[in-house]
Amino acid sequence: MQNARAKTKFCLWYNIYMDYEKRAKRQSLRIIVSEFIMVLAVVSMVIVLALVVSGYWINGDLKVERQGMLQINSIPTGLNITIDDELLRFQRTNSSKILSSGEHKVLLSKEGYDTWTKTVTIREGLLYRLNYPYLFPQEREKEDVYDATGTTFATVSPSRNWILLTNKTTNWVLINLDSNNIKPTAVDISKVFSSVSLATGATSGLFTGEILATEWDNANEHILFKVQNGANIEWVLLNVKNVLRSINLTREFASNFEDVRILGSSASSLLAMRSGNLHKIDVESRQISAILASGVIHYDYYDNEIVYSTKEEINLLKIGDDKPTALKELEAPATILLSKFYEDKYITVIRDLEIIVYKKDDLTEVARADLSFSPTYTKVGHDGDFIFLRDGSKIATFDMEALALKEWSPESEKFGWLTSYMLYTVKNNELIVYDYDGLNRRSISTNVSDHFPVTITNNRWMYYFSDDELVREWLVNR
Repeated sequence: MQNARAKTKFCLWYNIYMDYEKRAKRQSLRIIVSEFIMVLAVVSMVIVLALVVSGYWINGDLKVERQGMLQINSIPTGLNITIDDELLRFQRTNSSKILSSGEHKVLLSKEGYDTWTKTVTIREGLLYRLNYPYLFPQEREKEDVYDATGTTFATVSPSRNWILLTNKTTNWVLINLDSNNIKPTAVDISKVFSSVSLATGATSGLFTGEILATEWDNANEHILFKVQNGANIEWVLLNVKNVLRSINLTREFASNFEDVRILGSSASSLLAMRSGNLHKIDVESRQISAILASGVIHYDYYDNEIVYSTKEEINLLKIGDDKPTALKELEAPATILLSKFYEDKYITVIRDLEIIVYKKDDLTEVARADLSFSPTYTKVGHDGDFIFLRDGSKIATFDMEALALKEWSPESEKFGWLTSYMLYTVKNNELIVYDYDGLNRRSISTNVSDHFPVTITNNRWMYYFSDDELVREWLVNR
């Protein structure tokens, strides 16, 4: 009897244990299956995201194709976007849009403004940025803000917040354009320039030089002047906020410099070339370095690196290094540009009616195009996204985004930069604007003088000269 009860207990325990084992196995199996499904889902999501980032997408026919992305930023923001004649009803600038590879026509519009359009080429798996479209309000309030009678030359700072007006006297005028109330500040240049006629004991005199070129530093405090003084060229670094700290470079170093440029974002250092030799000038200590490079035909710099060409080769010199590095042999003298686009640096070589773009790190050729003219003026775009070339009224723009060269001509040889991406010219007192590649030509104002600059400040005002008046147009409501 006792054995029977023990056997019964054992059987009951065994059945409970086996049932537990079965439940445990089923639970473990469910956990394994769940974890496998989760891992599979995560892997699938990663693969899908990787494909999307690489530009792959499912089109309307449920077929997988590789696409690209278009990013549109504009001034003003919130513009209507029409792509290939189809209005994006729930999308405005500033935003991004996935598009199939190939050409697409983009049109931006807003009630009360003009329109902007461009055909872009989307490449598989790549981003195409439109960061510069600018629309002007059709109705703008206009006011005269300063009597500029006697002004002979004007130069605008990189920030477009300041303008310096020169005249035939030694009392020039500095104006802050980023202000509701225009308050000019006097700038006495009588002790700075040699091209000044000043009687003994006089506190003011006449400015007798001809201004050939100007360059501002990014701090909006210094302006580098190249001035024709009789048969001589004079280089002056004018401190417009503290004139007493200005420096006449030609006089200070008793040198006839062929070229001088501001090095970096401030004017604490300069690069100067004399007799084909490149030097660095320390403005604070007023010291000029030994020769950094010799036999220089053309040079450019970015950050702490200088590229320059000689008759035989292209060289790279890092500021602070003793010796340059030879990069590439040349068959003929060339113009050299150093720029940065996205995260890569590029060297652009212009020679023999040809433009060639190389990656700086390994000198692989990125693009090559033929020119119909030899440029006498070159400029790298604000973010390195284009190369601007000019000879008189002939212009060529190499678009780094599209890797394409476009040649065009404005209505007049006299033109300037309205913004970092927009040029202007004045013809018969009509102010005409273009994008940097000549597209989106628009006539936006009349009765504008053609011998002084036009600029847009803080996207609030547009300034220009009309006869002897500095005029301001409001681009936003007061």
